[in-house]
Amino acid sequence: MTGFGKATLQLPTKKITVEVKSLNSKGLDLNVRMPSLYREMELGLRTQIASRLERGKVDFSIYIESTAEQTSTKVNAPIVRAYINQLREVYAEADETELMKMAIRMPDTMKVEREEIDATEWDKIKEVIEESLTNILTFRRDEGMSLEKEFQLRIGNIRQYMNDTLALDPERVQAIKDRLQTAIEELKVNVDENRFEQELIYYLEKLDITEEKVRLTNHLDYFLETINGTEANGRKLGFITQEMGREINTMGSKSNHAQMQKLVVQMKDELEKIKEQVLNVL
Repeated sequence: MTGFGKATLQLPTKKITVEVKSLNSKGLDLNVRMPSLYREMELGLRTQIASRLERGKVDFSIYIESTAEQTSTKVNAPIVRAYINQLREVYAEADETELMKMAIRMPDTMKVEREEIDATEWDKIKEVIEESLTNILTFRRDEGMSLEKEFQLRIGNIRQYMNDTLALDPERVQAIKDRLQTAIEELKVNVDENRFEQELIYYLEKLDITEEKVRLTNHLDYFLETINGTEANGRKLGFITQEMGREINTMGSKSNHAQMQKLVVQMKDELEKIKEQVLNVL
């Protein structure tokens, strides 16, 4: 959701600059800064921005730079003269220059002539606003392409670590059998071999990670399928990563094998990197 867009418009008497900046956010948090002249257009402008950007902490600004010799701020001559006359009564020995300097600092000596919105001019400004929004969307798309490559890399890493974990499963099972057999021998007691095998199978079933592997594989595939969709899917990706995390945690709790637990930690590390970047997906 991060991005930046900018566009400018040169009019006969002014230069209009439009800037849009976006950061991550769960929804649309829109802050609009614009000259008071255009304030009555803000509601429609917000609708226009919301329809294009959808989510993000968005700062939208319109700047006006006057390029004409004329200005809308004028000296209020009658007020200035009235101040000079009053000051002369108080400070008779002052010359005209001093009185002028004092008078011009008094309240209401400058007046701003209110401009009316020119419909044709606003139509041109709307085009520039649309251009700035297109620019920020282009920025977002470029970033999204980079994120897609990052996601594919991290998902591939998790898949590889998962497969490496499963490759160690026979070794783990044998280690469990040997450990239990050794414990029985140390106790120096006779046991029913059939009963021992049944209990061993029950114990190993509780530690079996096949179901977690199947579900995690489905989540990995669904994640890749979702990032290739055309709809806004940032929230969905967040939910999928939560499910992936549950399966990885369960595999870790069941593994009971040092090397497998190391691989689970690596899977968690890759998943955390995915979660960080998912926050930046619309």
